[in-house]
Amino acid sequence: MRELLERFASDYSAAEQQISGLEDDQSSIHYPTVFLFIGDEAGHAIEPMIHSNEQKWDNNAGVIYFHVSSGETDAIVAIGQETDHASAYRGAHYGRSVPRVMQVALTGITTGQSDNRTRRKDIGAAFQEKGQYLVDLNRALRQVSDTIADYGRLYASFDRLHLAVITRVDDPLNVLVPEISLLAQSIFLQLFKSVQMDLYTLINEREQSETFGYASAAGISFLRELEGMQRPDYSYSAPLLMTGDGLSIPVIHKPSALFDLVYVLSNRNERGITTLNGMRDNYEIICHILLLKNRKRKDAQVQSNDVSYNNSSFKNSLMSESGRQGFVSAGLAKVKRPNYSIALTVLYHFLKQITARLQNAPQPSMKEKLAFFGLDSAALEERVADLVPGEDNLVDMKGLLTSGIRYEQLRRMSLREAEEALFGDGCAEFFCKHFIRSAEERLGYVQVAEELRRTVNRAMKEHPQISFYQMSDWTSEKNEAGSVLEAVRSRMRDLAREIDLAREELDRTREIRVEDLKFQRIPFMDKQNLRAFIRALFDTVYLQKWQQLRLETELALYRRFAGELEQMHEEYRTRVVQVATLEEEFKAAALQSIQSADDYIGQNIFDYYERVTENVMKEIEEKRGASAFFEERFMGNVMEPLEQGGHAFAERLIGICRKLILTAEPFVQTFEEELLLRANVSVDYSNRKALSRDELFHRLYRTLEDNAVIHIRLLDYTHEHRYEEKYLFGDRETEFIRFALGVDEMSRIYKLGCVHEKRSSGVEKLNIMGGFHLEDLMYYRNGKVYYETYLQNGYEFHTLHPSLLPELR
Repeated sequence: MRELLERFASDYSAAEQQISGLEDDQSSIHYPTVFLFIGDEAGHAIEPMIHSNEQKWDNNAGVIYFHVSSGETDAIVAIGQETDHASAYRGAHYGRSVPRVMQVALTGITTGQSDNRTRRKDIGAAFQEKGQYLVDLNRALRQVSDTIADYGRLYASFDRLHLAVITRVDDPLNVLVPEISLLAQSIFLQLFKSVQMDLYTLINEREQSETFGYASAAGISFLRELEGMQRPDYSYSAPLLMTGDGLSIPVIHKPSALFDLVYVLSNRNERGITTLNGMRDNYEIICHILLLKNRKRKDAQVQSNDVSYNNSSFKNSLMSESGRQGFVSAGLAKVKRPNYSIALTVLYHFLKQITARLQNAPQPSMKEKLAFFGLDSAALEERVADLVPGEDNLVDMKGLLTSGIRYEQLRRMSLREAEEALFGDGCAEFFCKHFIRSAEERLGYVQVAEELRRTVNRAMKEHPQISFYQMSDWTSEKNEAGSVLEAVRSRMRDLAREIDLAREELDRTREIRVEDLKFQRIPFMDKQNLRAFIRALFDTVYLQKWQQLRLETELALYRRFAGELEQMHEEYRTRVVQVATLEEEFKAAALQSIQSADDYIGQNIFDYYERVTENVMKEIEEKRGASAFFEERFMGNVMEPLEQGGHAFAERLIGICRKLILTAEPFVQTFEEELLLRANVSVDYSNRKALSRDELFHRLYRTLEDNAVIHIRLLDYTHEHRYEEKYLFGDRETEFIRFALGVDEMSRIYKLGCVHEKRSSGVEKLNIMGGFHLEDLMYYRNGKVYYETYLQNGYEFHTLHPSLLPELR
């Protein structure tokens, strides 16, 4: 059931996000952009980043994703071949096929490097020794350069290229970051006037059982090298450029930091908590940073006073007095219409409304209820008449032979004695055979369960407003006032009393003296008087016995019907419990999703959508009739899916909810329209959980801020050189964005701007913070111990001589 609800809510959320996303205004990137992924682990970022950029950038078709791998994984292919990504995300603006994902595999570079003791160092040495790696990289990067040129018309300017280098700190291939990055920069500078090169360093802080300790040591080795790369006096020279004839040309990097900015992103945030979606959150952060740095500003925004990102200003703010440049991290929060919670909440309220309609059927009289089950007095009278042989069959007893005794001999006897003197056991045996046994035999053929269910099913079809709620209630022994079962039992008690009275009356009758029995006597006519007495005996004693048999047969029928009603009650009560359980499950799922969505504006959802669902259902019933939801094409006979199980019933509800309710006008709202309507919903004064519009905006603002916490944990939150800038991505003209830009405007100590995009799906906030250094990282403090231990035990991580590495801080 949980999976069904999750699938329903996820499908609705995805569909709504897609619909609203189609209405969103996409941004354009100003300059061409290349993502350079170094290492096998970095390759996992490609597909999520392509997906993110496709949603956000209208000229994403020209973005190139270049992956340098070891060739050890199945996903890696040689240059010139297309990966699944390449074929799926090929550029659509040109007639000829140009892959946007390009990969070069440094096949064999890790072969024989199974020993971790010198793995990183050996990779660096193998790269320098085997010239084919450089040849492959040169050829591939020139192909990238040609591809970018093919897409030139997609960009506002072709003067600069943004090169985003992405790697994992614990990936051994990152030992080649300087060589690969400088080679790419050198080749791209042949096409562009300048190349702005940033490094995005990803840290996986979840413990890796197989590589415990070593992964941290390898990560610190790269960060130590990175510290050296970012020094203002860092220089590099090596023959990296290769001609088609195999000639090498030196690439020279003059003293300066290798990367314009270095971003450090972990899957644990500043509070030490693992991020919600792990590394995928970091991939999206990278895309947002690139958009912030490389966004084409629209005419309306150029003329406005919006605070915009200035890379030079941000970079200068990270510089310490000693000239040491700080690293950067970031956090991203998104708020959107909580479609997932809305779907589950509406489904719960829809079921609640359906059950209310099922429960609120008109209450008939007890006589009508008994007739509904075929247990009214007229129906039972007819049934008894069919079971017990008729009164006129008593005439057949007159043919019984007598013993020949004279009337005068009987006159002073009781009726019991006279019957025995005349017939012995003959009368009793005749009555037993032709009346009692016949009635019992016929009663045995009666299929009470089938007949009762047939009668009930027919009645329910004739009265569709009657549901299993009424059936459970009417067959319950707890509902004394309106229970059919209790009425049947009451009738059974009455019958039992009547039978007792009939037996007593019969016993008294049989003790009457013959001469006291009223019948016509003729003096001196013994034979005529005997025949008259026999007729009177049968009309008196055996008529009473026949009447008693009818009562006993009726009681036996009621007993069987009562037993079946009890069984029927259990079945209908099971359906009631089944629906109640579904209600609880639906409610729990809705409340849980709202609670988890609390960080993403979950307030007032339950109250607001209760009213919306109720109003939508009433409107549908006004148009289509009061029983619209119980038509055969919608709910139909509610019992049928319930008998198949709660899953089938839930699927029926979900189908109607998706078709009739969630497509109604009140659900076609933008993010802010829905938020404002929900904020303004009138709630009971006692409901202290409900929020006003300003309270909801403030909570939303705080939620954005709390969820945009940076993705790296530092030793000190307020370290010496901390510098922050924060940017909202959304429609500048909406009430919430205006509210957010005005919050603590006079007291804020950070820069707050807005990336204006006409969008209806939601709002995003990107926090970027910089100025911290290697020694400020918790990851560095924890990993340094492993790094030093591995070095002391003979492990070698660097191709550089130890004297050229920065000192450990």
